Amino acid sequence: MLFSGRKLPVGIQSFEDLRTNGYLYVDKTAYIYRLAAIGKPYFLGRPRRFGKSLLLSTLKAYFLGKKELFEGLEIVKLEKEWIEYPVFHLDMNVESYLNLNSLFSALNTNLKVLEEKWGKGDEEETPAARFTNLIRRAYEQTGRKVVVLIDEYDKPLLGLKDDLNNVDDEIRKVLKGFYGILKSADEYLRFVFLTGVTKFSKVSVFSDLNHLMDISLDQNYAGICGISETELIRCFEPEIKDLAVQLGKTYDETLCELKKRYDGYHFAEKTEGMYNPFSLLNTFAAGKLRDYWFETGTPTFLIRMLKNMDFDLKSLENDVIVPSRAISEYRMESGNPTPLLYQTGYLTIKDYDDCLNEYILGFPNEEVKYGFLNELLPVYMPGTDHLGEFYVGNFIRDLKAHKVESFMNRLKAFFAGIPYELNNKEEKHYQTVFYLLFKLMGQFIEAEQRSAVGRADAVVITADTVYAFEFKLTGNGTAEEAVRQIEDKGYLIPFSAGNKKLVKIGAEFSAKERGLSRWVIGG
Repeated sequence: MLFSGRKLPVGIQSFEDLRTNGYLYVDKTAYIYRLAAIGKPYFLGRPRRFGKSLLLSTLKAYFLGKKELFEGLEIVKLEKEWIEYPVFHLDMNVESYLNLNSLFSALNTNLKVLEEKWGKGDEEETPAARFTNLIRRAYEQTGRKVVVLIDEYDKPLLGLKDDLNNVDDEIRKVLKGFYGILKSADEYLRFVFLTGVTKFSKVSVFSDLNHLMDISLDQNYAGICGISETELIRCFEPEIKDLAVQLGKTYDETLCELKKRYDGYHFAEKTEGMYNPFSLLNTFAAGKLRDYWFETGTPTFLIRMLKNMDFDLKSLENDVIVPSRAISEYRMESGNPTPLLYQTGYLTIKDYDDCLNEYILGFPNEEVKYGFLNELLPVYMPGTDHLGEFYVGNFIRDLKAHKVESFMNRLKAFFAGIPYELNNKEEKHYQTVFYLLFKLMGQFIEAEQRSAVGRADAVVITADTVYAFEFKLTGNGTAEEAVRQIEDKGYLIPFSAGNKKLVKIGAEFSAKERGLSRWVIGG
């Protein structure tokens, strides 16, 4: 419900619709002018639902010379000539990409639209040949070079396989030939812009496109998609005030909530953080703080990749260091999913080390952090996808009420009710599952993993109690030894100065029983 009476562009990806129908628009047109003035072929990588499609639609309207759509915007002060060019706008989101036929169907769908305007060639031509001839015909018919805009160029690669190492060679060949036209037909092209999530290295698709200018990490274009805090305050003051009323908070408290949940994306070092526009606009439209970005779905291949690689999820809790040369491309043979986690929006730039030329990455905000962990839990613990926050809430209620036995019995039932085989019967698997569970609890209470003097498996802090947990797999230690470890290594020392009660919990897992077998509670 829009209390401010203003129309918010929730789900609107057409610039013409947005401007014609009076939707609110955060002016990004100065970027459009800068891009067009330089005139290079570009690539921009951004996470899904971050405004890439609207950006391309804006570029389309600009190159079609539709000045009337830009009245009152920054670009009108900058652009002196409004020239209409032939524009080829290809959307690779038109298919779900189950196989090679899906790819051909998507290319055919896009090419048929262009052929209706610019004429058809030989029906037997390959998609690449059709594309080439279309560009040439458009140039010959208008006397003006062609503008090519391709939305989500990498969707066929991300959608076809869960395992990106096994993308069909035929698919690579088709995409390589099709996208390669953007270099071979350069004499007919005025402007080229591709968007996607990532640049795949050594997949042959981008090997012929080495002339593209990648602006994904360019400070000059860090704010081209998304909404900065400056833009938020300047453009959405009525909506923030309305949301504050809905939440029963002050204006400043509401800004803090929005920042905590949706801000924090950085697409270059030393730049202003960006809010996820999809989540922000949906929050204002609904008057509720929700995980809107995650409700649109997480790429299956990414979650399965982390599980198959036995990736240490706990490493994401602290600074993740990535060399600058690795962050802009995904090298499938590297065995390191961290760059892909950045490119897909699950990690973002927190800092940059100029001396070592390294990026420091981390979760951008709470929506991403807890949404990501929620997506991972069912993969590591099949059968838990129905549990959600309500189930986690039961654990929290137990601890707040000092019902430690109930909490531990709930943990035991949590494992016992899930049919799975413990991978390699390693303690690490249990630790990963408990890491996920306790971090999900962190949405509601303080749940940390490390202290100044040692590292417990989990530390949970409620209003009046601090709980330290240590877990052992049968054969590697007992519940009693776990409690002694908490004492000997001083995991609770940082909390001893306060008035909170300190509780030590040692838990023992049985690989044979596939779950929690016994525990000891110490005061």
